[in-house]
Amino acid sequence: MSSIDSAAILEALRPASASRIARLDVFPEIESTNSYLMAGPAPDAGMQRVAIAGHQTAGRGRGDRQWLSAPGSSLCLSIAHTFGERPENLSALTLAVGVAAVHALRDTGLGEAMLKWPNDIVVRDGKLGGMLAESHCTSAPNASVVIGIGINLELPPDILENVDSAWAQAPVDLQSTLGRSVSIESLSATMINHVAEALFTFEKQGLHAFAKSWSERDWLRGRTITVQQPGGSISGTAFGIDSDGALLVRDATTTTRVISGSIVADGTGSAQS
Repeated sequence: MSSIDSAAILEALRPASASRIARLDVFPEIESTNSYLMAGPAPDAGMQRVAIAGHQTAGRGRGDRQWLSAPGSSLCLSIAHTFGERPENLSALTLAVGVAAVHALRDTGLGEAMLKWPNDIVVRDGKLGGMLAESHCTSAPNASVVIGIGINLELPPDILENVDSAWAQAPVDLQSTLGRSVSIESLSATMINHVAEALFTFEKQGLHAFAKSWSERDWLRGRTITVQQPGGSISGTAFGIDSDGALLVRDATTTTRVISGSIVADGTGSAQS
């Protein structure tokens, strides 16, 4: 397994991003970059700790689902960040990070990435990656979070065959989508640049600063969906998100705010306001 060049990542960062990194750790393999940062101390306010791996043996998605990958097939990047002031709507942070991630992918050459509420990155109806935000420390007046981002770089056939993709078509990777490889160092630096900027914007302006970009990238909007929740299922048409980041689902008579749940998209179409 090839090593990751931390010096190349630091060199490719914007000066503002590099100045905020208190520590950068890279690993050929690790159980989970998020778990690694969660187990360590929170960075000082305005600063970040970063962990990057080429393979996770115990990667996690939302709801503690397993994130499958093979050595060298994915970017596994986590950022621990401490806000100077706790944002009002911290639960919506994942949506802002999603916008930052698709902007980073655009800079890499992939302009068609979409977002599936709340934390998936979709390309050509297939899952390219996802985000996971966890609260690390929430003592007033600060709040520290750990944000994990996983991107498929080049998936081997056995991973493609064993990933549950009922919510979309088969998973996709950057190699096949772009027709060329992308180095883990350059993608890491681009992701850090965009996510670092998004974190500071989110602290000052909240989800409002990202709402338009999210709406433009909303993969679910206009689709007939079923939301599976512990108390039962909700079916209707996805109608974007509200100001708090909740998913709006409309049926013939009502609009329901969805805060959490597993989503299956049953069809396509364009929602009308």
